[in-house]
Amino acid sequence: MSFIAILGAGATGGALAHRLASRGRVSEVRLIDADESIARGKALDIQQSSPIEHFNTRITSAAGIESAAGAAVVVVADAAKGDAEHSGEAGLAAVRQLVAVETDAPIVFAGAQQRWLIAHAASELHVARRRLIGSAPSALESAVRALTALELDASGVEVQLRVVGVPPHASVIAWEEATVFGQPVSSLVAAHRLAAIGSRVASLWPPGPFALSSAAARIAEAVVNGSRRRFTCFVVVDEAPNRGAVGAMPAEIGPQGIARVLQPALTRQERTRLENGLSVS
Repeated sequence: MSFIAILGAGATGGALAHRLASRGRVSEVRLIDADESIARGKALDIQQSSPIEHFNTRITSAAGIESAAGAAVVVVADAAKGDAEHSGEAGLAAVRQLVAVETDAPIVFAGAQQRWLIAHAASELHVARRRLIGSAPSALESAVRALTALELDASGVEVQLRVVGVPPHASVIAWEEATVFGQPVSSLVAAHRLAAIGSRVASLWPPGPFALSSAAARIAEAVVNGSRRRFTCFVVVDEAPNRGAVGAMPAEIGPQGIARVLQPALTRQERTRLENGLSVS
């Protein structure tokens, strides 16, 4: 029986476990934290809410990273004994332990500041690039969709757009392909208002734990169950001129991780901004 492992039972890890459980699309969610009492308490709290929210997902807890062995996907969330993200050399050490016990499962990095971990997992730990997925850009994209919807007095659900590049200061909104109600956003919103939305992207980063957990949940579920949706994720770029850089790009997700990285429809100016942002990241 497949399960999703979550490293860290802090604010993001706990919210993610609850999101996955309440959606009921996986059989088990395993919260892993060095302080197992925290993981155990959150797991019990979520499990006790199941009769109210009508879900049957099993929530378990563990202390050691070795408990992630056999997971369909592992989500790297909070550092041990706190709400801060796994990051830096300590975060890389945790990923190194994870890679030693789980050699094939995709790894979803839920944090907004984990691009460095993704880059070093690929270059230093030699983890296959398809296994490394950063979900935070989907949360940023959701915020931009909500802002765009406000301009149209519409629901953010109706807005479809991509935010690619390197947030917070090198993000590019692909207005060329953005739509709402099946119509181009650029035909409904004045150019200066689109520019105003773009100027606010940096202030939307980093997203909070609920947005981050929602984004990570959707991508983790796509790994487990498959999905025809395309998600904007942090990926290790495999094409010139930015090979090896980590940036937000749309991708197809499957059981092995990233099945295909896609190129968004960008103007020449937007393409230049994207490549320049990746080159200095």
